[in-house]
Amino acid sequence: MIDIDILNAITIQAVPVLLAITVHEVAHGWVALKLGDHTARIQGRISMNPIRHIDPVGTVLLPILQLIFIQHIYFGYAKPVPVDPGNFKKPREHMAIVALAGPVSNLIMAVMWALLFSLAVHGLSGTWIGYPLSLMAQTGIVINLVLMLLNLIPLPPLDGGRVLMGVLQPALALKYARIEPYGIVILLLLIFSDVLAKVMLPIIRILAGILTKLVVV
Repeated sequence: MIDIDILNAITIQAVPVLLAITVHEVAHGWVALKLGDHTARIQGRISMNPIRHIDPVGTVLLPILQLIFIQHIYFGYAKPVPVDPGNFKKPREHMAIVALAGPVSNLIMAVMWALLFSLAVHGLSGTWIGYPLSLMAQTGIVINLVLMLLNLIPLPPLDGGRVLMGVLQPALALKYARIEPYGIVILLLLIFSDVLAKVMLPIIRILAGILTKLVVV
């Protein structure tokens, strides 16, 4: 039998998590399209349908494991949107802009969830929807801030690594790109060694506090 706490967690957290990772990838594809690359559009990836972006590990297995062991989803990812830099007029610079679009979209969503949190706490307080909506909004704020900060780490293949390679001199960028095959391994080591948590959690708390204070009326 499914634990009722896990079922409640899935109900409250599924929407903000799916939105966070879907919009993140759609933002990459949409900006790439505006800069001249139609690859994502042709493959049907500029879509808000989460099914088009599901990654078996990052969208399914990882969130399920987090729910089972800690009953909260702090991290997930979707299937990367395909981008062909060869279609850009300025491949390096435009690739950096496309990469930056993902974290920026997460920041915008964090602000929107903060507004919804304010509505739930102040406008819908005492109603049947107020409390669960506030929990959903809190998840939305946290997951988007986590994705934003995580993707800004200057480590390829993360967005921050793509941005850095776009601003470095070509020779340096080429050398830096050699890290990419080991990027995910390095990231996982940072995550499981608790190094990232110690660095990111204080920043997330500060940013979440700022957002909620800014929107409270």
